[in-house]
Amino acid sequence: MFDSLDEQIRKDEDRVAGGHNARMMKYALYAVVGVAVMGAVIVGIHYMG
Repeated sequence: MFDSLDEQIRKDEDRVAGGHNARMMKYALYAVVGVAVMGAVIVGIHYMG
């Protein structure tokens, strides 16, 4: 019983750690896309003016 409980705890910890990394990657992607969009807007305004 305790062996399976230990295994389940390890699996849950691994799942939480993977979720944290995936969440950070998603935020990093949002930041990169945001910077790219803002850069495109600034360049567009520069060429218009």
